[in-house]
Amino acid sequence: MRWRNTRQSSNVDDRRGQGPAQSGLPAAALLRFIPFLLKTKVGKLILVVGGLYLAFQYFTGGPGMVGVQQGSGPLQQQTSSGSKLPARDEDAQFVAAILGTTETVWRQLLNDQYPEPQLVLYENMTQTGCGMGQAQSGPFYCPADSKVYLDLSFMDELKKLGAPGDFAFAYVIAHEVGHHVQNVLGTHKQVAQQQQQASETEANRLSVMIELQADCYAGVWGYYVHHDMQLLEPGDIEEGLQAASSVGDDRLQEMAGRAVQPDAFTHGTSAQRVSWFKKGFASGNPKDCDTFQSLE
Repeated sequence: MRWRNTRQSSNVDDRRGQGPAQSGLPAAALLRFIPFLLKTKVGKLILVVGGLYLAFQYFTGGPGMVGVQQGSGPLQQQTSSGSKLPARDEDAQFVAAILGTTETVWRQLLNDQYPEPQLVLYENMTQTGCGMGQAQSGPFYCPADSKVYLDLSFMDELKKLGAPGDFAFAYVIAHEVGHHVQNVLGTHKQVAQQQQQASETEANRLSVMIELQADCYAGVWGYYVHHDMQLLEPGDIEEGLQAASSVGDDRLQEMAGRAVQPDAFTHGTSAQRVSWFKKGFASGNPKDCDTFQSLE
């Protein structure tokens, strides 16, 4: 992708280099383990050592204090909305550039009635409006706080899944932003209400529809990135399609050595994900992304 000369979004919150406490983990979540530790000698020893450590951090200004934000230092590269990411950090610069293109596209399509989401870069785990976010779950969108959460290690996971390339990762970002579009349009709330009253199989089916629509919205974004912004290079589309295929429920179940169980699908098959991305990319029209009508 020709992304280096594009506008970078200012809506990036860089929490990398921070511990769980600095990234928003409430002290109560840590303190709840104290009763269990008090029941054993080893647990009591852990509490004593931990207390001494926290005291040391308190008096030296170290990073270990729960809920205390320290001054600027090498680990305080937090980039709140409006500030810039380190110029040497190309992966983070790429994420900010892709997020910027999604802002341009969806502002245009929604007639400027588009509250831009914030994207949080983190490592391993971070506090979110939807609970504790963990890198092992992959990139995700939290409708409660309208933020996309992303650990850059997922770039390596995509490669392991057979989907390398910058556009493959860009597709992932665009897919998560697609969930934000659903939140803005009220689709997420409607589906969540239906899922509360549905059986597990039906709830999974509704989840598949939501995910495939986000794939289609990613395709819509791709249409404008290609035709209007002219950012795509030869091979980019194939990278995006491979990424969509690599995260299909059937493929992931097979890779895990499990039998394919359609009733347990929550994101759709590889073929479905590719198909809906292609549909959005072909037209650039969000109205063509009605997965709910098509899958009934």
